[in-house]
Amino acid sequence: MAEYILRKVDGRAKRATFKTVHGTVETPVFMNVGTVGAIKGAVSTDDLHEIGTQIELSNTYHLHVRTGDETIKELGGLHKFMVWDRPILTDSGGFQVYSLADIRKIKEEGVTSRSHTDGHKIFMGPEESMQIQSNLGSTIAMAFDECPNALAEYDYVKNSVDRTYRWLVRCKKKMAELNAREDTINRKQLLFGINQGAIYEDIRIDHAKRISELDLDGYAVGGLAVGESHEQMYHILDVVVPYLPQNKPTYLMGVGTPTNILEAVDRGIDFFDCVYPSRNGRHGHVYTNKGKRNLFNARYEKDMRPIEEGCQCPACRTYSRAYIHHLLKAKEMLGMRLCVLHNLYFYNHLMEQIRDAIDAGEYASFKKNKLEELTEVSKEQA
Repeated sequence: MAEYILRKVDGRAKRATFKTVHGTVETPVFMNVGTVGAIKGAVSTDDLHEIGTQIELSNTYHLHVRTGDETIKELGGLHKFMVWDRPILTDSGGFQVYSLADIRKIKEEGVTSRSHTDGHKIFMGPEESMQIQSNLGSTIAMAFDECPNALAEYDYVKNSVDRTYRWLVRCKKKMAELNAREDTINRKQLLFGINQGAIYEDIRIDHAKRISELDLDGYAVGGLAVGESHEQMYHILDVVVPYLPQNKPTYLMGVGTPTNILEAVDRGIDFFDCVYPSRNGRHGHVYTNKGKRNLFNARYEKDMRPIEEGCQCPACRTYSRAYIHHLLKAKEMLGMRLCVLHNLYFYNHLMEQIRDAIDAGEYASFKKNKLEELTEVSKEQA
């Protein structure tokens, strides 16, 4: 069984150590997203070690479609397959069901959809999702859920969340069965439940209370950053997080910008994931402590400074803004790779700064100063 040690609470910000079968994680933590077993941008697991990645996140649906979870199990599981010796969290496939809205059909048993690669029919329910994640052997499996649009009608959301709760009960039962099998790769696989409810407080709170009673290994807040405003998202966190166990990991799924992370930590969240650092990096947008820069911009053509002075990422230690600008304009893969490495390093080390601030009991002032600092580039370029 994993152990979550709550080390410090500063306001509602929490600082913890999470011990798992694949290693120890210090929280708050940003999980680096490698959907199909690799971070987009030609980033290797050796790179992930170098830039301070604690947890890698991969996706159940995508690995099931290609290369296939049964094949990966035959090869020894996802850790062995991608050569990664730290924790992996696998998303359940629920969000892909949401994103494939035009080609899916939801029933009590589960969801029928069509593969985005070749159109073949796929059925996935709670038991199938747990089986796939068990085959992958990830450290943390996410419960199978539906992610209703944040602005969906009240009655639709209520029925969806009730079904998601019933699916969670089925997930818990199936995982217990899988973890008891001799041929299971990771018999200490953990299960996180997901709170849903769009922007409806009463549905969210009721669901949070019910899933908390199931005594899972961790809890996520899902279904945000899918259509609502940042203010609505922060408000939902304000009202829902107090109803989730403080002595368990609290994960905000798919969020977000550095500002989103700073605000969510202040509301009790300590696990994050988002594609922003890699996706933006592939398009030449890089994060710094003073805000975001677009290295495609002509202003960097003769700028021989690193992306950020003092940064120790592989890009900043060696290369200039001018050189990376040149690579991006020339469509050289190295430009994209350097930007992605810088962004992931930035996010991983932002979390380190956050942990230090909570340890020191200074999170409120740290957050205030950091939020102000993050606007400096936009003021400079205005």
